[in-house]
Amino acid sequence: MRISSFISFVGFIMIIVATFCPILHFAIFNQTVYQLNKPYGLVFLLIAVVGIISTVLSNPKLTNLMAWVSLGLTIIFFIAALLKIHTSFSFIPFHSLAGYLSDKIKFKWGWYVLCAGAIMALAGTFANKKTTFSAAN
Repeated sequence: MRISSFISFVGFIMIIVATFCPILHFAIFNQTVYQLNKPYGLVFLLIAVVGIISTVLSNPKLTNLMAWVSLGLTIIFFIAALLKIHTSFSFIPFHSLAGYLSDKIKFKWGWYVLCAGAIMALAGTFANKKTTFSAAN
């Protein structure tokens, strides 16, 4: 396995690990990707598994596609988490209390693992690009 393929492989493994890491924290409990949105977490898991399989089987086009999809899913999931934080207490008629409770929801270190995994998977695909040198200097 080449170094670039190994970088992509580690990135996809980090995405799988990140789905089990704490993503959001409210009061006394942490939430993972599966607790926030189980189908979305399973899509993350499926994309990472297909990325690992394509890396092991040396299919660079599919690895590249899975790396870009995982980065896109990470960005969409971050936007969805922001929207969930700002609208999770919108049912409370007192806006100051709803704002206070929304401020108590914090991001956790799982986001770093998720983003680093997506970026590493993508960086491994960029390292696969072959450079051509011309000897006509």
